[in-house]
Amino acid sequence: MTTRRRRRAPLWGCIVADALVVGLGLLAWLAVQMQLRPVGPGPAQVVWVARGMDMERLAARLREKRLIRHAGAFRLYARYRGDTSRIRAGRYRIAPTMPASAILDAFVMGRQDMEGLIAIPEGFTLTRIGERLASRRVIRDAEAFVRLAQSPAKAIRAPFPVPPSGLEGYLFPSSYDLSPNMQPERVIQMMVDQFESEFRRPYADEIAKRGRPLHEIVTIAAMVEREAEVDKDRPLIAGVIENRLRRGMRLQIDATVLYALGYHKSRLLYRDLRTRSPYNTYVNKGLPPGPIASPGLPSLLAALRPAEHEYLFYVAAADGAHVFTRTEAEHNREVARYRARRRQGAN
Repeated sequence: MTTRRRRRAPLWGCIVADALVVGLGLLAWLAVQMQLRPVGPGPAQVVWVARGMDMERLAARLREKRLIRHAGAFRLYARYRGDTSRIRAGRYRIAPTMPASAILDAFVMGRQDMEGLIAIPEGFTLTRIGERLASRRVIRDAEAFVRLAQSPAKAIRAPFPVPPSGLEGYLFPSSYDLSPNMQPERVIQMMVDQFESEFRRPYADEIAKRGRPLHEIVTIAAMVEREAEVDKDRPLIAGVIENRLRRGMRLQIDATVLYALGYHKSRLLYRDLRTRSPYNTYVNKGLPPGPIASPGLPSLLAALRPAEHEYLFYVAAADGAHVFTRTEAEHNREVARYRARRRQGAN
């Protein structure tokens, strides 16, 4: 009985295979390094980074402006450095002569170009936007600005159907290059265009699949903006709104009462909750007729991607976050704790 000897792969074959792997890895590394080099000579350009913008969207924007050679290589480099979630929102001046490392450093360290900018914060209403623009002498008449935004007619080009409530919620909060004595329609157009470029266009596919029209998404986002103080709460609050709508419950959101009143109060009274207005979600079921403020990108994304949970209530906690509960009994206990903390703080 004879046995066959097993053939062993020659040692040189293993060496060649290892060399090929190393060689291919080296070539891939060199290829990525080539893509991270500066694009070349050219003028610097302004790049806006909205709060909540992801690395994929930022890299695509840099490539569109021809400030980087390859979007995928830039994303890969950012992931290698651990900087994909460390990008700071703001306005940056980026030159095509900058290597990818310098560009990423600018975004991570927040080296912004803020000269001549006027900031419109998240959560501002049309009235507050108009007042800020008038105080900075960008426009002459704040009331005329608000009237035009509420009834834009043909003066404003919007790539979406303008709702009956006007453009409340659709003037994107950001910092803008504005000059003195501008026409209100020009300023409004800039802010609507920013809403389009930051949210509606890049997330068009998700918006179409959401199951709610754009106007309802923005309306929910505005309530989230006015209710949430920390980003982690935004999807949770959006989820509470969805749960209550599905059950036919009144939303009972304090921010809608403040909007109905037309002025700010640090503490709502029971008679305020009975204010007659279609925006008062303590009185009316369903969503209000439109947004109650201008939501930023994190709140818009929360309304687009609400958290799935069973919570129906929430109440403020000491650190600015919220405590979420499933039943009214649980909610009442948390409200009592919140009021006790406030009394202790007052004393």
